[in-house]
Amino acid sequence: MSQLYLTGASPSSGADIRDVATAHVPFRTGRLILWAVILLVVLNFAWIVANNENFGWPVVAAYLFDPTVMSGLYVSLWLTVVAMVLGTILGLVLAIARMSKDGLARSSAGLFIWFFRGTPLLVQLIFWYNLSTLFPQISIAIPFGPALASWDTNSVITPITAAIVGLALNEAAYMAEIIRGGLLSVDRGQAETAEAFGMTRGRALWRIIIPQAMRSIVPPTGNQLISMIKATSLVSVIAMADLLYSVQSIYNRTFEIIPMLLVAVIWYLFITSILNIGQSYIEAYYGRGERQNGAGAKPAAAGAAVEANH
Repeated sequence: MSQLYLTGASPSSGADIRDVATAHVPFRTGRLILWAVILLVVLNFAWIVANNENFGWPVVAAYLFDPTVMSGLYVSLWLTVVAMVLGTILGLVLAIARMSKDGLARSSAGLFIWFFRGTPLLVQLIFWYNLSTLFPQISIAIPFGPALASWDTNSVITPITAAIVGLALNEAAYMAEIIRGGLLSVDRGQAETAEAFGMTRGRALWRIIIPQAMRSIVPPTGNQLISMIKATSLVSVIAMADLLYSVQSIYNRTFEIIPMLLVAVIWYLFITSILNIGQSYIEAYYGRGERQNGAGAKPAAAGAAVEANH
């Protein structure tokens, strides 16, 4: 039976043979000192912040669960879910259109993505909110013909409508590129094999391509969800009562600006931390197949090496 030597030489070669059982990781003094310095700096900063009366921590504690703040938090979460769902669905359609062989679908999707990714979200929200300036009436009409139905724009485009439309369309442009990148990461042979077995293109996309692409789609989608939570703060400029607007309405009355902003910061950090944990679990779920394949490959390689040594 062959034996393992760290030097790769036989005992008779006179090389220094060391037993693996006695091997150990050397103590890294420099890293310990660096960790100690960083810990001291962090603790010192936390102590300064906690003992600075200008932060108004009693005010923060008093308003953290205030009904107005909780109502704004609910609106922010609700907006995030609705805009993310609509943006993902539309983004999937745009991604498929971008990968289509039809020139009209491909160019139309590309134009949509170009516009909504190339203009600031804040500008888009203000534009939708003031749509009545351009179009006082919203109509369904035959092209160059009579109007079939008409509504007053101000009655249709309310702050909540403008917020949903603005956030969803902007998110769709980003999700389209994320989904398209995930679909392109799947080997083309997968689709060709599915078609060879008689599956339609749509069925192959839904049953074969998309499940494999999820490993590449989930991480950036999680980042987009976290960005969406923070992006909802922009709707405060169109008088939408989200979390930031709620704390602004309070500090406009009490003049406790910093403490109320800290209330918003704490809630944003709490929600994004939960989303980070959820994203980690989802990534682990979709990455389990890759880890299993890697774990199966290692024993096979080890077995081949053992046979070679014998």
